[in-house]
Amino acid sequence: MVRHLFTEEELRELAKAVLEFHGSWKCKNSEFYSKKAVNSAYITGTEHLGESKRNVLFKFIGSSRLMKVVSDVIPERPAFMNTQLFFNPVNADQKNYWHRDSQYHMTAEEQQEALSGPNVVHFRIPLANEPGIELVPGTHKRWDTDEELDVRLENNGHKNYEDISTGVRIKLEVGDLLVFSANMIHRGLYGMDRLSLDIIFCDTEPSLIKFASDDCLPGHEVLRDIEDPSAFLNTINLKTNNNAIHATGLQ
Repeated sequence: MVRHLFTEEELRELAKAVLEFHGSWKCKNSEFYSKKAVNSAYITGTEHLGESKRNVLFKFIGSSRLMKVVSDVIPERPAFMNTQLFFNPVNADQKNYWHRDSQYHMTAEEQQEALSGPNVVHFRIPLANEPGIELVPGTHKRWDTDEELDVRLENNGHKNYEDISTGVRIKLEVGDLLVFSANMIHRGLYGMDRLSLDIIFCDTEPSLIKFASDDCLPGHEVLRDIEDPSAFLNTINLKTNNNAIHATGLQ
């Protein structure tokens, strides 16, 4: 956690771009938004934003201040993976839920194996003061206790919104930067004017880069205007190399 890494003034243009995305996304996903959505993704893509607003996002993601923290956390060739936006559900009675990000595309056994695999890390920037997030420290490197597993996977009559004794709540304010592993057990805390931008970086690993969308990457001209484009370049270069390998049948 880095408190007040950015000022409100420094985040103003970023917030405008994110709010424009959010407005467009809500209109095009109105049913999903009204029923259960708590996040959206691919903010830097072309579906909801024009070039000028996308460039605001690209320049922020590749700013030297943010990339210094990214490089400290992922010291060897960090790669840009995705962006997500987190907000309150429309239904105020909707429960939050404990999870590891990996559980939505891996078996329990694969999730456990992933704890010793490549890194996927969220860098969360709150654009409004909010209740924040609840984490279970250390779970990016260790498997669940019986209590954690029962709640997270709703085993033995438990629900994934129940409190966990090992959880730690972290309140967030505008300008803070919270860094946490996608493998960590966590849940969002709803309330206030919750609106947080997550920028997701990962190790330069083909199995992870496949989740990065070409549509969400900056073009060559934009790359020249970014202070530290290394994470974008690591993603682009690996995707380009992978495509060349598949094209020649050498995989």
